[in-house]
Amino acid sequence: MVKRRSLRRMGLLAVSVFAAAIWSVNAQAACTIKVGFISTFEGAFAVLGPESFRGAELAVTEFGGKAGGCDIELIKGSSDARPDVAIAAARKLVENDNVDILVGPLSGSEGLAMKEYAKTQPNKTFVNGISAAQDTTLREPADNFFRFSGDGAQWQAGLGNYAYDVKGFRRVVTLGEDYSYPYTQVFGFMHEFCGKGGKVVKKFWTPIGAKDYSSVIAAIPDDIDAVYVSLCGADPVNFLTQYVEFGGDKPLIGGSCTVGPDVLQVKGRFEDAVVGTVFAGPVPEGSNLPSWVAFDEQYKAAYAADQRWPGANMFLKAHYVNMKAVLLALDEVNGDLSNGQAALKNALSNMAFDTPTGSVSLDENRQAILSNYVSEIVRLEGGGIGPKVLLSIADVTQTLGMDRAEFMKFGPVSRDNPSCP
Repeated sequence: MVKRRSLRRMGLLAVSVFAAAIWSVNAQAACTIKVGFISTFEGAFAVLGPESFRGAELAVTEFGGKAGGCDIELIKGSSDARPDVAIAAARKLVENDNVDILVGPLSGSEGLAMKEYAKTQPNKTFVNGISAAQDTTLREPADNFFRFSGDGAQWQAGLGNYAYDVKGFRRVVTLGEDYSYPYTQVFGFMHEFCGKGGKVVKKFWTPIGAKDYSSVIAAIPDDIDAVYVSLCGADPVNFLTQYVEFGGDKPLIGGSCTVGPDVLQVKGRFEDAVVGTVFAGPVPEGSNLPSWVAFDEQYKAAYAADQRWPGANMFLKAHYVNMKAVLLALDEVNGDLSNGQAALKNALSNMAFDTPTGSVSLDENRQAILSNYVSEIVRLEGGGIGPKVLLSIADVTQTLGMDRAEFMKFGPVSRDNPSCP
């Protein structure tokens, strides 16, 4: 009798262990990792929000909606390019929705604020969207904030040299929105242009969402060779339209999103003004780079029923790459988010992979080292205007090839720094 009871107990124990194992496997198979996503679905940069989300969505779709053995749930948060609004959206996602990872934001000053918020949430992982202020990662970075897209200065690599050496420009004025990202872009352009001996004789700063540029246009001096413009969202359309209306006749140099595909879709007289514009950015739009062509086709196939823009773009690509880094890292650590997500953060810190525009890796501040492209707006054979890639620059670092200690001596970018009298 005792033997039978022992056997029965052993049998029941075996069944229990087996059932527990089955439950564990099923629970693991059904796990979900929540990824918060913040972009500008409101305000002057609202046109950029949907393309940004599509980039993240494209990466998740490419992975079959899973990473690290878990389902990936994307939860959207909306901002309007103001830092306080972005942080309010982040707090909701992290503290109320309990997302595991946050991807975003889009605008430069939002990124600076997000870095500081990340420091208050050391057990979470923050990965950039496309915000590109220099000091998001250059000074006092957050250990848990990662940026696989460049900053605004990296995205100007090659442009100042080209404007000076090839275009022959010597004296320019600059125009940008009055916040951290255009400061960084102007720094990147001036770093090369002024280094060659070029002069920036005046800087104009305008609010995000400005409607009237007449006073700026009227104040542009006659004795210059070109106007450097770093505007995004709806702002470049407003400026370019008025530049033509008020008789602006100086050649243009563009920041990374001044003559993007959203701008080039707008038909009007400013087409004549932007032909010949040289600009620089992190994507080779209009090129035949095989990886970029494949990415462009992937984008068009995925959104054929609702293709708002003519092709892949920097906003799509940045969010795709940053999200893909998250998914690759989750796969590498088998979805392990224990111990304050230590394994995930370590995987991200040491990650290098191929993107539609070349390889990307991170430096010691968890900032991207990547390729950049200088292009020109030309008339297309089939009609209309579009970009033509002129040259590419590989392995652009945040210190623009300089020793870090020497680069830091430039100080934080601002309205007045750098100066190039």
